[in-house]
Parts: sequence; C-alpha cells; structure tokens
Amino acid sequence: MPRKFFVGGNFKMNGVVDSITSIINNLNKAQRDPTTEVVIAPPSIYLLLARQLADPQIAISAQNVFDKPNGAFTGELSVEQLKDAKVDWTIVGHSERRVLLREDDAFVARKVKAAVEGGLNVILCIGESLEEREADKTLEVVTRQLNAVADVLSKDQWAKVVIAYEPIWAIGTGKVATTAQAQEVHSAIRKWLADKISPEAAENTRVIYGGSVSEKNCRDLAKEPDVDGFLVGGASLKPAFVDIINSRQ
Repeated sequence: MPRKFFVGGNFKMNGVVDSITSIINNLNKAQRDPTTEVVIAPPSIYLLLARQLADPQIAISAQNVFDKPNGAFTGELSVEQLKDAKVDWTIVGHSERRVLLREDDAFVARKVKAAVEGGLNVILCIGESLEEREADKTLEVVTRQLNAVADVLSKDQWAKVVIAYEPIWAIGTGKVATTAQAQEVHSAIRKWLADKISPEAAENTRVIYGGSVSEKNCRDLAKEPDVDGFLVGGASLKPAFVDIINSRQ
C-alpha cells in the first residue's frame, strides 16, 4: 500500500473564534484531494470549536500534550482530555517548544509514548538549527532526536507516528530547504527507520516536511519520493492552504 499523503496545518498561537471559524468553513467548502489526509492544529482553547465545525474528514490535532495522565500540572493537557474532546492527534517536539521552552529529547520522547499508549496519533517534529546544518550535523541531530523516541516505543507503535522534518532555519523565515535537501534528509530518516525499527516501519511511516511550505514550493517538494506530505505553519491560516492540500493533483 502506498503511504497516504498527509498535510497538517499548525495554527500556532494565531486566530480567534471568527478567524478560525472562517478558516475551517473555507476548508469544508473547498475541493480537497480525497487521497490526502488533512489534520489541523488550532490553539488549545479552540480545539472543541474546531472539532464541532470541521468536516468529519478533517482531523483535529493539539499542538502539545503532557506526559502525565493527570494531576497538579497547571496549564497542561492530558491525553485523556484530548481523547475526550474527540481530538485524535497531537504535535510533539516542535522546535519552538524545544528551543523556547527547553523541552529536551527525553521529555519529548515521554510525551510521544504517553500519547501513543493513550490512543493518540503523533506528529513528531525533528530538525536542526542553522549552526548545526552549517557544521554538517543535520543527520547527527535528527538521529539523536529519533533515537530518544525509539528507546521508548515498540516497533508496532511507530504506526501511530508521522515524522515531521522541520529544519529550524527554515521555519517562519521564508527560507525553504531545496527539494534535494529535503529528499536527502527524508531518505536518511527512512534508512534510519529500516535499520533501527523495521523494514515495515520504513515502508509505512510517513515522513513529512515543514519549514516555510507554501503554495509556491509545495508541488516540487511533493514530487520527491520520500516526501509524504507537509506540516504547514503560517500558510495554513490562508486560503492557499487548500492549494498545499492539493499539491499532488
């Protein structure tokens, strides 16, 4: 079976009721490629609204989840709470949380484990800084980030994970990895999956690209054999998000 193309929209800390309602209504009415899986991640305060408004074919994702089931963890959301809200996905390990909030590889891995074991699907974000890329450490960094998760997941649990390669230097900067750069890293990630997890995981796990994805560059990126979709930031707030969803048509 070919890997199903996947397009996620990470709204980050953007939007209010009116704008998020407008975005979702636009997605509902749009002609979307039926062979592409679409997931949107609004701010947590609007998760229930998004699930209420969105077409059932559009999945809803949290932008974050905590690694404990409940308790005195002010401001956090549990896996159970997300499941109760009919939220089926969560983003984990986004570079903004790794960099700004100092989330380390081990903490990210614990969150992935908690989410998967609780029945959520995970968009696992990995990626290197500009300094790390210029020092030729890209594969070292992404392998380290992936190994932390491999240490806590079983081989079968990788079926619940989508890997999002997001070079930090290309997030929100307008810079984008060339198609060759993206393919090179995605191919290396797939080789890591084959060697570390299983050949089946390498064949079936979707590896998506994030980093200033737009309607202008998505079609060329989508042609690469190991690019299975996108995690879109700012462009997911615009009508052009539909063009990215339909990038393979």
